[in-house]
Amino acid sequence: MRRAVNDLLGAYDKLIMDPVHGGIPLYRHEIQVIDHPLFQRLRNICQNDILSLVFPGATHSRFLHSIGVLHVGTRMFRSMIDAYLRERKLSECTDLSLSQLDAIDYLAKIIRLGCLLHDSGHSSFSHQFTKARRIRELMSRPGRFADLWAGMDFSDYHSEEPEELEHEHYSVRVAHEVLSAVDLEDAGICARDVIGIMETTETAPSETFRQHAHTFWEFIAGSEARSSAMSGTDIPRLVRDLLKSVVSGEIDADRADYMLRDGFHSSVTIGGFNLDHLLSNLRFGWDVSEPWLGLAITQKGLGALEDFVYSRHQMYRKVYAHKTALGFDWLLREAINEVLEDPDNFAWVDTCLSNMEYFAELTDNFFWEAFRKEARRNPASYSRCIVNRVKLNHLDTREDLTDEQVRQHSTWLGQELDLDPDSVVTCSMRARFSKIQENFDGIKVLIRDPIDRSRSLKQITEVSAFFSKFRDGTITHFYTPPDKPTKQITAPLIE
Repeated sequence: MRRAVNDLLGAYDKLIMDPVHGGIPLYRHEIQVIDHPLFQRLRNICQNDILSLVFPGATHSRFLHSIGVLHVGTRMFRSMIDAYLRERKLSECTDLSLSQLDAIDYLAKIIRLGCLLHDSGHSSFSHQFTKARRIRELMSRPGRFADLWAGMDFSDYHSEEPEELEHEHYSVRVAHEVLSAVDLEDAGICARDVIGIMETTETAPSETFRQHAHTFWEFIAGSEARSSAMSGTDIPRLVRDLLKSVVSGEIDADRADYMLRDGFHSSVTIGGFNLDHLLSNLRFGWDVSEPWLGLAITQKGLGALEDFVYSRHQMYRKVYAHKTALGFDWLLREAINEVLEDPDNFAWVDTCLSNMEYFAELTDNFFWEAFRKEARRNPASYSRCIVNRVKLNHLDTREDLTDEQVRQHSTWLGQELDLDPDSVVTCSMRARFSKIQENFDGIKVLIRDPIDRSRSLKQITEVSAFFSKFRDGTITHFYTPPDKPTKQITAPLIE
């Protein structure tokens, strides 16, 4: 047996001090992951592209966020384990066997590494990088995926080559490269199990994972574990789906960390929610009739979950979709396209996107230097706007317009302002909340009978009407370029 007992009791090899969560303990193999150049590159990639041009404190990195997600994911899993043990002890005085301890330790370490590496494939300026036209052209080049995995077998992770690469595909490639260089054998971990809970992968679990999954399922479900309804059920798949929901679900460690972190560094309060209260009310949920294994929230924890969802909704509206922030995002994408017109820049980025040996050098710093060079060469460039913080001129903001309505409104604005309608710039951000409504199975509400203490699970919307208020929405801002004059107008309502 490995160091399961020591690790579960909190023994660690290093402590990182984080401004949001405080001290975050790390194990030796995790330190090796963090020290790898492909992970260290995240120090030089801003979590929120260039949001700091609007909220000056938002200069925090993907590096900090990734370690924070590891911490929150660990707390989520351990909180559910602790709650389960407390409840079982009251009725059955359950003692953990060595195999159960070993299974819990293994799954906890899988979650920690999955959380740590979940965003490791982000390139310069995070999400805005892949939205730039020239970058999309590079990412969709035929043979790009094959070049990225040259000389290696990717079939353990992907059943076929994707037509167009996303940052999640790069995260898988980075995770493979990093974990191959780390001594996971001493920790008793199979790299395939870690990568298997990351997005875009279709991975067969190791035999070790399968054994631990069955042990964990029998530990959690108790007498229901061997129900006839579970005959032939793929238990490892159920357990892996549970771990995936902690890493990247609708209520996950990723969202929990970035909302707290972005709110903290942006110096706004709308991203705040009570993480302690939310975690203390999370439970393992299972239903042998479906079968289903996932996250559950107690009835008294619904308020904390409501705060979580509302805070995320407000962060999208007030911070991420801020009119000045989205305007700078548009300028950033155009500046990236601009500097990639230089053949040398284009060739270098092309090389970095095809070869892990050079991928570590693709950070924000490369593009900032390219922007400064272009700004000196061409004072009328988009790069100059980014370097000197020259804003787009905001005209109007509308919500939930169709593409055709956006075009109509742009045309109307151009006519009223005596502008070429093509000169009106539009920037949209779509916020997705529909998954938390009626058919959302990612998390259910745990109901306990007050008499016999039996448990049942219900859909969120059966218990709370709060979540039915949220739907997908789009915020669209209209601008003119910085050198265009504007005047105040009153826009008509669009039916």
